[in-house]
Amino acid sequence: MLKFKGGIFVFLHLGENVVVPIKDVIGIFDLQNTMYSSDTSQFLRLAEEDGFVQRISKEKPKSFVIAEVNKKSKIYLSPISSSTLTKRTDIDYNT
Repeated sequence: MLKFKGGIFVFLHLGENVVVPIKDVIGIFDLQNTMYSSDTSQFLRLAEEDGFVQRISKEKPKSFVIAEVNKKSKIYLSPISSSTLTKRTDIDYNT
């Protein structure tokens, strides 16, 4: 976490050197389970053709994360499982 005047920036590490602000994350999805749907496969294929997909590493992706970056949707293919990424977003706001 990085502190700034008046609060805290909280980032989600997606793998390699890629981080996104948690507030910008729209959804975290398990790649293997969602690929059974032809709609998801088509969505990811079209997004890749349009340049919205960023592969984070050469490792086989386990999840994809949709985030809003500079007012545009971006899809990150992450080598980290969706369950691990989801656990990383679990913030205790009572502290």
